[in-house]
Amino acid sequence: MPRVAHERSDPANFVRVSPTVRLGQNVVIHCFANLYGCRVGDDTRVGAFVEIQAGAVVGARCKVSSHTFICSGVTLEDEVFVGHGVVFTNDRDPRATSEDGDLQTEADWKMVPTRVCRGASIGSGAVILPGVTIGEGALVGAGAVVTADVEPGTVVAGCPARFLRLRNQQ
Repeated sequence: MPRVAHERSDPANFVRVSPTVRLGQNVVIHCFANLYGCRVGDDTRVGAFVEIQAGAVVGARCKVSSHTFICSGVTLEDEVFVGHGVVFTNDRDPRATSEDGDLQTEADWKMVPTRVCRGASIGSGAVILPGVTIGEGALVGAGAVVTADVEPGTVVAGCPARFLRLRNQQ
């Protein structure tokens, strides 16, 4: 049974974990992290300077490296590796204001979900655009910009990310 996250907040270590977060057992969260309204599974490690927003789900036995941003609508299944400085996005047409010039509210845009399947790995500095699925056991190369689905067990890299090889082939 997951514990409520406020048991894990540590202001002295600059860890902000809202009481709305559901943490599994043995979760490690390093300093300067900011988590709210999300779920994090058992035995997962969250690095420093990571933000995980409301509605995001991080599975069990994942590793989320430092300086990563996981926005609302992102699901990381179990055993996913996320390298340093990875950025997920959830809006295909981001704007600051609505058509009448007022600052946008939740009602003015549509969140687009993203899924990273079990055992996938995302290299440092990658950017994941909204609405994609990264297949089971896939590898996204460092610095890649993922604009389309990544097939299970494949390696992609580049901008935009393109197929390189199957993961278990060298």
